[in-house]
Amino acid sequence: MQDRTGTAVGKPIQRIDAVEKAAGTVRYIDDYTLPGLAHAKLVKSSYAHAKINSIDSTEAWKVPGVRAIITGKMFPYHIGPILADRPPLAIEKVRYYGEPVAIVVADHEHQAKRAAALVKVDYEPLQVVNSVRDAFQTGAPLVHENSGQYMKIISNVYPVQGTNIGSHIKIRKGDFIKTWEACTTKVKETYSFNLSDHVALETRSTRVEIKSSGKVIIHTTTQSPFTIKKVMNQFFNIELGNIIVHTTIVGGAFGGKGTVQLEPLAYLASKAIGGKMVKLNYEREEDLITAPCHIGVEATISLGTNKDGKIIAGQYTFLIDSGAYTDQAAGITRAMALDCTGPYNVPNVWCDSYCMYTNHPYATSFRGYAHPELTFAVERTMDQLAKKLSIDPIELRKMNTIQPGDTSPTQSVITANNIGDTLKCLERARELIQWDEGQRLEISNNKIRAKGISTFWKTSTTATNAQSGAILKFEADGSVNLNCAAIELGQGTKTILAQIIAERLKLEMNKIHITMEVNSSYDPHQWRTVASSTTFLAGRAVLAACDDAISQLKRTASIALKCSKEDLEVGGGRVYLKPNPDYGVQIKDIALGYQYPNGHAVEGQVVGHGKYIQRHLTPMDKETGFGKPGPWWSVGTQAIEVEWDTRDYTYKILKAVTVLDGGTIINPATATQQMRGGMYLGLSFASSEAFLFDEGGIVQNPQLRTYQIIRFGEQPVEYLVDFIESPAADGPYGARGIGEYGVIGMAGALANSLSAAAQVELNHLPLIPELIWKTKKEHLK
Repeated sequence: MQDRTGTAVGKPIQRIDAVEKAAGTVRYIDDYTLPGLAHAKLVKSSYAHAKINSIDSTEAWKVPGVRAIITGKMFPYHIGPILADRPPLAIEKVRYYGEPVAIVVADHEHQAKRAAALVKVDYEPLQVVNSVRDAFQTGAPLVHENSGQYMKIISNVYPVQGTNIGSHIKIRKGDFIKTWEACTTKVKETYSFNLSDHVALETRSTRVEIKSSGKVIIHTTTQSPFTIKKVMNQFFNIELGNIIVHTTIVGGAFGGKGTVQLEPLAYLASKAIGGKMVKLNYEREEDLITAPCHIGVEATISLGTNKDGKIIAGQYTFLIDSGAYTDQAAGITRAMALDCTGPYNVPNVWCDSYCMYTNHPYATSFRGYAHPELTFAVERTMDQLAKKLSIDPIELRKMNTIQPGDTSPTQSVITANNIGDTLKCLERARELIQWDEGQRLEISNNKIRAKGISTFWKTSTTATNAQSGAILKFEADGSVNLNCAAIELGQGTKTILAQIIAERLKLEMNKIHITMEVNSSYDPHQWRTVASSTTFLAGRAVLAACDDAISQLKRTASIALKCSKEDLEVGGGRVYLKPNPDYGVQIKDIALGYQYPNGHAVEGQVVGHGKYIQRHLTPMDKETGFGKPGPWWSVGTQAIEVEWDTRDYTYKILKAVTVLDGGTIINPATATQQMRGGMYLGLSFASSEAFLFDEGGIVQNPQLRTYQIIRFGEQPVEYLVDFIESPAADGPYGARGIGEYGVIGMAGALANSLSAAAQVELNHLPLIPELIWKTKKEHLK
């Protein structure tokens, strides 16, 4: 970490929402209630794949207070963020267990819930597609019979008609086939894990009201208010100016609230009762199985080296379980392909990434957007390759690390600016995990300590026109209000933006006022709060707004001081002469304009406007993947030390290490907490989380009593976090995105440490003791 002497950047400043959260006074979407508020509840499918023969709502209508019952026939259209393949309510057939089939609207929540239970649906069961391997087989039952006819919302999604392939992304770099034949050492392995959940503390919730003027007012838990506006405009033909989205602080999301699901349902419910405000919120079980979840994957990776251990060829095949609909999984399929090699220089690449339809809950974004899953497979392969070559795993990674002058799988040129220092991350992680003291140590007759390492990278795969805007409004006392549409969901984004403002304007943090709620009617456009891109996009917009405000302050001050703008500087709540700082004017005296002694006034309120849009990005070529999909890569290394018990195959995580090069770290305290939270999430995903399906595709663990996440006491005994800072030239004060990176390498590091401990290859998640026992048993046969 670098020491700085600036006003705010680089300082461990307390989060501006900390006191309110600690006091328990924060109000989330579900905390609000109003007199006369109507409530909606869903009727959900009890089959994973079945035709809908009929829906009988006779008994449901007898419940007092019921105002409407809506079925898919009332809106027989498909929506979706990338491929429009999902009806808000199932039409003709259901494709996953828990899919919404109907909505019941009533005066009170208990009435809606009771009536929903009385809606009778007659199903005709269909053969279930219960895995990506089954889905990929020739002649498999089709989840979607007409996938090739669905409307594309973005161009680079490629469904294959007559199959369960929702999209197929290719990467072709160099001459893989010829080079593979020349490799002296080869390794090929397959990896898998099932779908899982985001398990945010706050379940998804929304309220929608349709005003008589035509305004549609949406209050919702979302990472993407402007995506909601776009979807409501595209599929419901509502003018954008008539759609107003409100978002308060979000109680955790991890990517799961970046999509649009509840809002169209609540809109249909409100429309059915004359526009009255309707509240629709998920109970925990619904949030687990009806809401979009985290992808599953089956990955096969082949790596080949020359005689010196340099990787010269890599083949990567990903079967991504997107569940019943593509949603964001189509984008994840692309993201997994474009960074398929991990942070290694592989000159010859052959990658096929498939988004596969199954009869599972449909998948959406998850923190890391394909990279935790990708990294698990790549890093396990690297360890197995190191074993075959008899090379230390860290040394193998160091000799193959991608460097400036190399090219990415999509043939983007790597430069010192667009990538961090992977070698420094590796070396620092090596020190923190005390690698050189031994990767595997027998500390007693039945206890073994082992260490695993995992190196990762990720580029922010935003839209090529992803953008952000910011408005700075000055008060009469010289303080500043920020308006922007970045969502606060626990990551501390708005604290970071306040620090950037304080640094640029040379103001104290207590002079920066941030509104946590987002209102799309007055906050400027923000692409989304995803992809570790908010500090970058909104930070650049905020800097532009600061520069605009500074120009206005100097112009007004030059009138008051009767001097040239070029002679002035801003700082410390003043505008002053550079040659003579004692001569100046208080910002508070010119924030609303300057008034002459005779009463005449000029200029008016200082309102800074700023915007930033992604630059020089391109789509990927359909046949080769060629293109520049992201602005930069953040890189890092993670490591795990475990203590494994040979008697019952249980283990304890002793130490978890993260070393990240995120460019300039704006706030080291919040950045450290980001890494720790990500590490916890990644270890939970790696060690215990997964949906369990029976042969009919029914989720067997739909409650937190049975869906296993890491509980208190199971987390690492010690977290160690450090940062390498290689500033990015185009980032705000040199910052890159870091929000997702704590999670990315955890599964790979844990699997590598336990593989070393048990001396078997653990290539499937979650890493429960039973899996280790079974794998060990197979190994000993």
